[in-house]
Amino acid sequence: MNKVSDFFTFPELINEVSARLVATGVLILSIFSLIFIIRDNNISYVLLSMLIYGFLARVSSGPKISPLALLVTKIIVPKLNFREKIVPGPPKRFAQGVGLVFSLLITSFLLLGLNNISIVLLTILISFASLEAFIGFCAGCKVFKLMMNIGIIPEDVCEKCANYNI
Repeated sequence: MNKVSDFFTFPELINEVSARLVATGVLILSIFSLIFIIRDNNISYVLLSMLIYGFLARVSSGPKISPLALLVTKIIVPKLNFREKIVPGPPKRFAQGVGLVFSLLITSFLLLGLNNISIVLLTILISFASLEAFIGFCAGCKVFKLMMNIGIIPEDVCEKCANYNI
């Protein structure tokens, strides 16, 4: 890598199997966060911090500095016998950004003592992580595609998106 800016890039194409397994990790962390919020246990802050860092790491630079993504891409996926399914990266990056916003909001509301709002937002995050993990439905990707179709996101952000059914 020649420049710092090269480090902060997201892959143009990614393996859908890896994305679904990362979503499974997010799902597990989110479920445990929910349990600890309900039990009013401070461990929830540690788990939410892990979620925030993971989403921030993946948005900023793909799997390079995300412990969960590194575990999935370097250890788990190579040991599995799944056929690779390559999909465009920008919609997945957008979805990771949505996850980051949700995680920040969940933590902020929790810090403000608004646990019920945190629980609702965390339940939504769990729902969307479940859809990605179990059936490969990426809601953030669908929103990204819609935003491209109506012109909010320029088409040159993801030229490959036109060739894939997002």
